[in-house]
Amino acid sequence: MEMDRLYLEDLQVGQRFTSGTYLMEESRIKEFAAEFDPQPFHLDEAAGRTSVFKGLVASGWHTAAVAIRLLATGGLPIANGVIGFGGEIAWPKPTRPGDVLHIESEIVEIVPSRSKPQQGVVTVRSRMLNQNDEVVYVLTAKLLVFRRAI
Repeated sequence: MEMDRLYLEDLQVGQRFTSGTYLMEESRIKEFAAEFDPQPFHLDEAAGRTSVFKGLVASGWHTAAVAIRLLATGGLPIANGVIGFGGEIAWPKPTRPGDVLHIESEIVEIVPSRSKPQQGVVTVRSRMLNQNDEVVYVLTAKLLVFRRAI
């Protein structure tokens, strides 16, 4: 089994993966927010302090984008890429400037396709944690995963 590229037949329920880390820099938080989620608590420290967050926080979508980066760059080494069919997302705690994030993932279900035997759907639960082991993002996703070519 090649460790850097896993196929459907390499996966099993309960299998776990851990990504590398990513530093959330204040400037990147503001740049992402300015383009994609221009809300005051993502753009300005003073506005963040007067918000429910009590400080500057990253957009949840920025956190999600970091999650896919961590998964795609080794945190979930699926052959042919991390191809999502959908899922459920939660942000239990905000991501803040200076947070060092990583993802821990677990395979929770594997359903081989009956109509397309070369593929299946794998359900993965991923939790993103900061440097204090606080969960800032949870994704339960259904992924398209292929078998090795015969």
